[in-house]
Amino acid sequence: MANLKVLKNRIKSVKSTQKITKAMKMVSAAKLRRAREKLELSLPYFQALDEMTKNVVAACDFSEEISPELKKLLLGSGKDEKYLIIITSSDRGLCGAFNSSITRSAKKYMQELTAVGKKFELVLVGSKACTLLKATHNQYVIHHEEGITKKPITYTAAHAIVEKITDLYMNGNYDKVVIFYNEFKSAISQVVKNVQILPFDIKQDTDTQDKTTFEYEPNQTVILEKLLIKALASKIFHVLLENSTSEQGSRMTAMDNATRNAGDMISNLTLEYNRTRQALITKELIEIISGAEAI
Repeated sequence: MANLKVLKNRIKSVKSTQKITKAMKMVSAAKLRRAREKLELSLPYFQALDEMTKNVVAACDFSEEISPELKKLLLGSGKDEKYLIIITSSDRGLCGAFNSSITRSAKKYMQELTAVGKKFELVLVGSKACTLLKATHNQYVIHHEEGITKKPITYTAAHAIVEKITDLYMNGNYDKVVIFYNEFKSAISQVVKNVQILPFDIKQDTDTQDKTTFEYEPNQTVILEKLLIKALASKIFHVLLENSTSEQGSRMTAMDNATRNAGDMISNLTLEYNRTRQALITKELIEIISGAEAI
């Protein structure tokens, strides 16, 4: 039979934990609301810039002289052998399966690449991806970004990541760049996505282009040189916002579940405490009655 003091201390401990998880749930709910508003406000800009880039790419005449850098960003190397995989995660834990679902999906993708003889290297965004992949894929990591998700996501941070990615892409002999992230659906639902960001899919862009005719000054190539980096930064910024919103939603759900579990545990422990206390009282009464009868 459990000691009353031990049970009382356990109940007190679980109640303290419940207060913490409840407070974290409320904080995450507030952060989720702000992150969702920011995501929704940025979506029109991202979609408009993406559509504009598609139209300019579709109108570009690749038979003309273009810079080797621009050609590789648009057309790639013509090979499909070496991949640069970007895995986004959070810098904080206590968010359910948010980080493990991304790394699990990325590991499966890497296994598929290895099975067909293709090479890859990793860029990790967030400390949790590094922690989860350190034991199995540390030899493939060539760059690691930490601290981005500890503060509000900014376009400046996204632009810095794009500069690093484009530098690696241009100088690392990569054929494709793929990014993994969680797409926000709701507070209880996030879907892992992997999207190719480099090179641009010219065929898809041509098929979905706006049929309106535009005049470009000075020409499409000059505009593309300025527009591509902005489009890439906008895409990375959108991915980081999706990931940040998904993180807060996942954390809010996890803390809500933890708070409910703590409540169930408190109820069970309180019931056990009352039963133990009643058993001790009954035992003492029996001892008193037995002693009185003996006299």
